[in-house]
Amino acid sequence: MDRIIEDNRKIKPKHWKIIIPCTMVLALIIFTATRNNVTTYKIEKEKLQIARVIEGEFEDYIKINGNVEPISTIYLDAAEGGKVEEILITEGSYVQKGNIILKLKNNRLNLTILDSEAQLAEKSNFLREILLRMEQQKLDLNRNLLNQEFQLKRQKRDYERKKLLFEQGLIAEEEFLLSEENYTLSFQLLSMMKDRKEQDSIFRKIQIEQMNDNLNNMRKNLDFVHQRLENLNVKAPVDGQLGRLDAEIGQSVSEGRRIGQINVLTSYKINCQIDEYYIDRLRPGLIADLERNGEKYRLVLKKVYPEVRDGIFRIDLVFKDSVPENIRTGQTYYADLKLGDPKVATLIDKGGFFNSTGGQWVYVLDETNSFATKRNIKTGRQNPKYFEILEGLLRGEKVIISDYSVFGENEKIILK
Repeated sequence: MDRIIEDNRKIKPKHWKIIIPCTMVLALIIFTATRNNVTTYKIEKEKLQIARVIEGEFEDYIKINGNVEPISTIYLDAAEGGKVEEILITEGSYVQKGNIILKLKNNRLNLTILDSEAQLAEKSNFLREILLRMEQQKLDLNRNLLNQEFQLKRQKRDYERKKLLFEQGLIAEEEFLLSEENYTLSFQLLSMMKDRKEQDSIFRKIQIEQMNDNLNNMRKNLDFVHQRLENLNVKAPVDGQLGRLDAEIGQSVSEGRRIGQINVLTSYKINCQIDEYYIDRLRPGLIADLERNGEKYRLVLKKVYPEVRDGIFRIDLVFKDSVPENIRTGQTYYADLKLGDPKVATLIDKGGFFNSTGGQWVYVLDETNSFATKRNIKTGRQNPKYFEILEGLLRGEKVIISDYSVFGENEKIILK
């Protein structure tokens, strides 16, 4: 007789279908929770630059270098064209204002001067002839006026005499009326002649003034042409050094062509090229310090050129007080340009890390100096020695400041 065999196992096969998946899920959760996701990079400590965060006085300045140039340069342009006839002063020589540097020759200009002189002489002769005619007309008019005045006096006496005789009945009425008409006519003619004399005087004055103006204009034109002739002598406009002269004997020089320059050496300036990063911070009046042969000199920023080329713009610095001895055009000088007043701030030394992070984060060492981790920071101003730290670092902490390019994207640096 068969009997039922009971299964005494506590875990039945059907239970394994539930236990195994749950165990796998639980193991995965534990593995994920305990796994370390931080990527690391190991490097020897001696290969790194490590700096301590400090608090100190931040001097806001940049180091600059530039070339010495004359305080100003005056360019020589040919005011008149011509052929170079003679060179009196050579390059590098010192000149005084008014010294003739070179002479030009222009035959066409000489012909223009002769023609202008001939026209002036002709105009002068013509004016003299007109003045003589006008003077003769004036004399004729005065003589006629004088005759007419005498004629009027005679007609007046005859009229008064015949009027008396007519009233006495001694002469005919017709004879009296004829004398009256002659007297009236003479009076009117004299009045007309006086009016004509006044009008002629006004017209003569206006005409003479116009002709004199024309004559003066011709004289001025002749003076201008003579000045053009004088411009054939190229003269130094200021005292200085003839820095360049682009002319040779026999060379044809066109009007307006630049043929040289004069360097004014009463003082000097330093022309520097600056990274465009600083263009918004530079303004005329800033101070720069320069050291030369153990002596210190002070410079003042005179001009900021607004044009930026290839990330560079230019500035001019001038000496405020004394000038170094034996200064020469073209020399290179180094100076510290102050951008602002000193200020107490949190600082770290400058290093190659900035090229990789742009100053947005750094690797900060822990207290044991055995590893370093990433930390976001905020930087402010910078000078040749320090970065100003606005946020993210405390005084006394240590930071890796060397180049970060070898670290890749690792978040933790293990120091061996």
